Amino acid sequence: MRTPALLVPLLTAMLGISPVVVRADEPQPADEQVIKPQVDRRDVRITHTPSNDFEFGIFSGTYASENFGSSLVYGARLGYHITEDVFAEAVYGQGKVSDEAFRQILPGGIFVSSKVTLRYYNLSAGYNILPGEVFIWKNTAKVSALYLIAGLGSTEFADQRHLSVNAGFGTRVFLANWVALQADMRDHIYSIDLLGTRKTTQNLEFSGGVTFFF
Repeated sequence: MRTPALLVPLLTAMLGISPVVVRADEPQPADEQVIKPQVDRRDVRITHTPSNDFEFGIFSGTYASENFGSSLVYGARLGYHITEDVFAEAVYGQGKVSDEAFRQILPGGIFVSSKVTLRYYNLSAGYNILPGEVFIWKNTAKVSALYLIAGLGSTEFADQRHLSVNAGFGTRVFLANWVALQADMRDHIYSIDLLGTRKTTQNLEFSGGVTFFF
């Protein structure tokens, strides 16, 4: 049963109740949140990028020659960081190449012995394209960088010297402010005169090493 609208003021006056007037333009209280999420923050230890400009590193890996198979390569690098993103690098590498595949066809092969020493010298420029962090453990992050690198150099083997172009990419992860692990992929491009025919070759190198900053 509905109470007539005219009786509302009379009943409120008799009972001493003040009517509550709700205006449509007044803001209504927001609904209380039922579930309050709690996010536990972790204390993450981050290795800072070193402020030293010079670096010295050693590396070892595989040198895959287009014509003479794959072999162990090792060497050293010396770098200078011009800015936070741009750096220059000089590299010396050494390995072995073999003409064993040709000796199965040609008596005596191509080289004086089946294996000869290959050496190369490169001067390159690099650019950090993806600086970031790598989580080693739950609460430990290491500064890292992915970079592109390219340059010119010289490759020597079998008493011949070849002008070479190198290009590739690499990454480094800092274990501390003064030392980092480094991995690289480089393509050494140069022309050789093989059996009277000059040919441009692609020679891939995959290496890893350690670098010290000072």
